[in-house]
Amino acid sequence: MKALVTGAQGQLGRELLTRLAPGPVTAFTHAELDVVDAAAVAAAVRAARPDVVLNASAYNKVDAAESDPSVAFAVNAIGVLHLARAAADAGALFVHVSTDYVFDGTQSRPYVETDAPRPINVYGLSKRAGEMMIETVGAPSLVVRTSGVFGPGGSRSKGGSFVDRILERARGGAPLRVVGDQLFSPTYAPDLAAAVVALIDGGARGLVHVTNEGACSWHELAVAGLELGGVRAEVERITTADLGAAARRPAYSVLSTARYQSLGGPTLRPWREAVAEMLRG
Repeated sequence: MKALVTGAQGQLGRELLTRLAPGPVTAFTHAELDVVDAAAVAAAVRAARPDVVLNASAYNKVDAAESDPSVAFAVNAIGVLHLARAAADAGALFVHVSTDYVFDGTQSRPYVETDAPRPINVYGLSKRAGEMMIETVGAPSLVVRTSGVFGPGGSRSKGGSFVDRILERARGGAPLRVVGDQLFSPTYAPDLAAAVVALIDGGARGLVHVTNEGACSWHELAVAGLELGGVRAEVERITTADLGAAARRPAYSVLSTARYQSLGGPTLRPWREAVAEMLRG
């Protein structure tokens, strides 16, 4: 399988490159390929002649997107359209990663692929728009929705993964106040990358939800990270309202992985086990 990967320096992109090796892979960082540039995207895909185009690039600054929606939509929607079209022109499968934030969080059971998306923030709207762009192109595709991705090195745009940032603050003696009323499924980037590659190898198409097993709040994730990292610190449990973030978040965005499992994908380990592995280094 000859692959092209965008967002190659991101926490998922890095892991995809590892899982795709030693096969032929053409990798682009944001600096090397701006997905918003249609001509550049088309030229890059034509030159690479891939069997599959994997898009791991994204604008994921959820709060900043509220005040600058144009950037979020440029990367998460228009850029996706350019990549999907280029993949279709090349006869390549297009693989895209989306988010649990396409849902409004009003359910009390895990979201399945057929549930109606109802984003409640600009980031979620831009990611849903990207999904719709792929639907518009209508070529063979695989869209993987996931949740709360963390991993070695974390997201560079956010200064590391959530767990890394919590540990850094705790070691520095900073007070820790973390939201406890948003429930989701943390997903380990190495496990997600392995699942994406397994889905491609298995011929999966359409929309698939993939997360690590289990669910928790951000407060529970912070407490677990400290415990597993061997750092003693108190974490104050606050509400979403207390935080006063610019963007609304879904109160419940747990994704059902039933379809993923039905496709024969390997079950992702419980999120606590993944956190423990990351912290072992």
